[in-house]
Amino acid sequence: MEPFIKVTGIAAPIDRVNIDTDQVIPAIHLKSIAKTGYGQFLFSSWRFKEDGTPNPDFVLNKPEYQNASIIVAGRNFGCGSSREHAPWALQDYGIRCVIAPSFADIFHNNCYQNGLLPIVLPEEDVRKIIDKLERDPGTKLNVDLEGLRVWDEDEEIVLEFNVEEFRRYCLLNGLDDIGLTLQNDDAIKAFEAKS
Repeated sequence: MEPFIKVTGIAAPIDRVNIDTDQVIPAIHLKSIAKTGYGQFLFSSWRFKEDGTPNPDFVLNKPEYQNASIIVAGRNFGCGSSREHAPWALQDYGIRCVIAPSFADIFHNNCYQNGLLPIVLPEEDVRKIIDKLERDPGTKLNVDLEGLRVWDEDEEIVLEFNVEEFRRYCLLNGLDDIGLTLQNDDAIKAFEAKS
């Protein structure tokens, strides 16, 4: 898993609450257990019209938000089914961080297992960021996991956030559960040799 230390990138505002995993990656696209190939289907029911052409009104289709690596959204992001494909789709599209007032528990945990940073901020701070992004499309945000800070280019917005220390350690070092286990590879092999 790729470590997450600091990301600077275009932030896209999706000013909606209760964005569920079926909106993030519709079930019709869940045809593989590979972690790649899902980015093209991210928010597909919003990104594309029924005829398959891009919906020019959806934020990720607007030129100013092309190549966004950060999403800022309303509360309860990632609710719905527990599909791990949702963080896979976000990652595959190029999203490294989602900022929201709250996340559904399973989605929140799946983010950490896949190198995606979910940042919880107070609703008024999220509103401040969304307003700035809508007022100044293409604004870049800096997300620093080491320093636990988020700020925009002109430092009009500078915010601190918290991440549980163990999760922070894992993201900074690019460790999922398997990676954590493999840190003890020598001890595991030594134990197996004794058996």
